[in-house]
Amino acid sequence: MKLGGIPQSPIERLGKALGLLPEPLLDTHIAMLLARAIMEGTRLGVFEVLKDGPLPAEEVAVRCGCDPGATRKLLDALAGCEYLRWDAGRYSLAPVARKWLLADSPQSLRDKMLWQLWEWGYIEKTGDYVRTGRPVAFHHEMSPEEWRDYQRGMKATAGTWVPEAARRTPVPKGARDLLDIGGSHGLLSAALCRRHPGLRSVILDLPAAIEHAAPLLAEEGMGERVTHRAGDVLAEDLGTEAWDVILVANLVHHFDDATNRDLAKRIARALRPGGVYVIQELYRQESPKQAGQIGALLDLYFALTSQAGTWSFAEMAGWQREAGLEPRRPVKFMTAPGNGQQSAVKPA
Repeated sequence: MKLGGIPQSPIERLGKALGLLPEPLLDTHIAMLLARAIMEGTRLGVFEVLKDGPLPAEEVAVRCGCDPGATRKLLDALAGCEYLRWDAGRYSLAPVARKWLLADSPQSLRDKMLWQLWEWGYIEKTGDYVRTGRPVAFHHEMSPEEWRDYQRGMKATAGTWVPEAARRTPVPKGARDLLDIGGSHGLLSAALCRRHPGLRSVILDLPAAIEHAAPLLAEEGMGERVTHRAGDVLAEDLGTEAWDVILVANLVHHFDDATNRDLAKRIARALRPGGVYVIQELYRQESPKQAGQIGALLDLYFALTSQAGTWSFAEMAGWQREAGLEPRRPVKFMTAPGNGQQSAVKPA
């Protein structure tokens, strides 16, 4: 999948074919304005006030507590980008906004849009990172408000891929104990426990994460079957032959190669014979040409905001193999471009 200038008329299609369109402007100025319009429309409540039907700009402004003239400009921008529809002076939700941006939608990404307002500031530091090699490492610097929005945003994002992940995560027959490392809100743990009635999960995460993730986990109604344990995986004792499944979801991009190798060895020791180590992760292809737009940009993003960046399936399997595990064939997700699983089994 790729974002970019999509011609909307014959003359634009010809201009693109001839290389006459100023694509850097489309990829920067226009993309930046589009992103900000969607995020601000979410924060200001524009999509929510249109949930029940079309309204004129003046009424949207009143309900959102905004300036009428400026509100019309935002609404026109969102309509031009096909997130809203306009008809005879009234604005309504386009299907994409109704599905993804309303708070009560089962597929809602509203909380992720709000978290991205914080991410905007992190991304501004890309130049500093490239000059110095020092990442933002925001996990160690976030305010309580950022932690709150971060946890809610991560749960919203997880909602797009968790159903597929729960179906495709290998769980040994008769498995009882799952360790979910960095699982925060617990959405995937809850889905796996619902799918496997004999399974219980312990979510190991940082204390600051659990403070704001605990209410989100409570919403899943799993009781004692899915619980939190505060700690840092890099310092915690994971036990010996204590778990049937150990899941590390969207976390290894925070660690360098040596740390991931060490973690794999500790996980292998903590697994029971026949147990499975599942790495759920945004993966990197072997070369920038293979990676494509999304994979390459996410590698830069995670390097900027953490310690390393994304890893290839081959690299993940290498950590597992070195730890004495038997890697399985990787799985690429349909519902989350660039996301997948690399699993490995501990020999019985």
